[in-house]
Amino acid sequence: MGQAIAAYLHYLSIFLLFALLSIEHVQFKLPLDLRRARSLIITDIAYGICAGVVLFTGLARVLWYGKGLDYYLGNSLFHAKVGLFILVGLISVVPTFVFLNWRNSLKAGEVPQVSAAKARLVITVIRLELLALLTIPLLAVLMARGHGVIG
Repeated sequence: MGQAIAAYLHYLSIFLLFALLSIEHVQFKLPLDLRRARSLIITDIAYGICAGVVLFTGLARVLWYGKGLDYYLGNSLFHAKVGLFILVGLISVVPTFVFLNWRNSLKAGEVPQVSAAKARLVITVIRLELLALLTIPLLAVLMARGHGVIG
């Protein structure tokens, strides 16, 4: 039963992670207004929490409910999946820092000012995150069918 719950929570959190990032992509457009700026911050916080759930449930599956740690560590596609997930986490810092810089403006009831260049950067990063997140399940499917075994 634990294995099924861990798998379910893992898949559900992955879907939610992608949905939250898609919401960020749709909401982030200039000119901003107060409601969307606040919503983007809340969405980004939820995205970070959800990424933590993906990581925790993934670790649970690897350590306790999967095919064994040796199987995963000996699979190049697993390393690619983890690497992509880490890459997504690292580049997601860009939108997060932009959104966090809005706190003072929002507290003052002012609309945050974002340059066109910074907006393009944030949208590009979000699109790269979405692309990487779309690639991870492909690697998982290939891995589950025995591909990527080292040696």
